Amino acid sequence: MNRFQHHSFIFVGGKGGVGKSTSAAALSLALAEQGYRTLIVSTDPAHNLGDIFHVSLHGEETKLADRLWGLEVDSALESKRYIQGVKENLQGMVKSKMIEEVHRQIDLASASPGADEAALFDRLTAIMLEQSNHYDKIVFDTAPTGHTIRLLSLPEWMGVWMDGMLERRKKTNDNYSRFLHDGDPVEDPIYNMLQARKEKFANVRHKMLDQQQTAFVFVLNPERLPILETKQAVHQLDKHHLRVETLIVNKVLPDDADGVFLSKRRKQEEMYVKEIKETFVNQSIVPVPLLEEDISDMERLMEFAAYIRGARHMHGV
Repeated sequence: MNRFQHHSFIFVGGKGGVGKSTSAAALSLALAEQGYRTLIVSTDPAHNLGDIFHVSLHGEETKLADRLWGLEVDSALESKRYIQGVKENLQGMVKSKMIEEVHRQIDLASASPGADEAALFDRLTAIMLEQSNHYDKIVFDTAPTGHTIRLLSLPEWMGVWMDGMLERRKKTNDNYSRFLHDGDPVEDPIYNMLQARKEKFANVRHKMLDQQQTAFVFVLNPERLPILETKQAVHQLDKHHLRVETLIVNKVLPDDADGVFLSKRRKQEEMYVKEIKETFVNQSIVPVPLLEEDISDMERLMEFAAYIRGARHMHGV
């Protein structure tokens, strides 16, 4: 667990079905057991987090264990809130006869591809900037790999988009001032609002790029497809300067699993474990065995957390 002692934010990603949410929950529990006040946030539409802890989670913090709280972010609900917030921000900035058309355009934009992700990122931004004052660690259980990459690359794309918006707005204001106000600057609340949002996104991007503040963890199984998907994800995030530092290799067959079937399975698995070690030379690898029982209660989750914490070790991996 020493690898996360300095990080305020930990993003957990991975292919669907590899145990990503369970790993994020176990990691959060392990951090809380170490004495850190921890918040786990699910941005995965499947929302398995509440099922893991046997509680009903929603958009506000709910206590899960000592020093551990959780919440689930609903992207559809966040999208509605986001659009409503945009409309309210524009109230009083747009002439009353134009407001209906502006609202229509905003509603059309809300149905465009990426709108839900933009709203989700807006909530994630608020959590990172506001909740970090209340928690030592914030763990994000993200959606399956493709969604995670789009979400984590949003600060970069939105920064570029905001620069373009600000430049166009400034040019319009300069022309307006030149012709109607004898060159005097025009107070523009929309420009000020855009500038404030740009600074907020830049702040979050700075935190995400800072390896002292933010860690990225991917979960995979010792199987062909999860290895390929993780390899692609690590490469894509690296292009955005987001470094995946830790891999949790879940469901590794333990040494005491016996029988002809498992013996044959283990031989194939050993090849995949070797491939993982040779492929991901820049990442720390944390093996977790295939446990005898499902992670169905807090006791089993604590057993899982012990492997992540390093309190329990696997042989031969």
